[in-house]
Amino acid sequence: MRHLQLVGWLAVAVVLCALAIPWFLWGDSRTVAGIPLWLWWHIGWMGLTSVVFWLFSRHAWGLGIEPGGATQAGNMAAKTETDAGGDQP
Repeated sequence: MRHLQLVGWLAVAVVLCALAIPWFLWGDSRTVAGIPLWLWWHIGWMGLTSVVFWLFSRHAWGLGIEPGGATQAGNMAAKTETDAGGDQP
């Protein structure tokens, strides 16, 4: 399951990076509300990227990097306010 999640998030990252610059709209002179269409694409894409990054940070932070990866994210909510976390002395 972790491998499938890792591959899925990598695919999402590649698509987000590949379409961040609207190459297919370059040279297009159309405007919406006085702003070039390619700029609207970029603004919307950055909004979408922010939402995807928020989802990633909530559900898969550490996936592929930390042992246990996303499974440890659920443990963070179980910690009490007095538990500062971090390394033990």
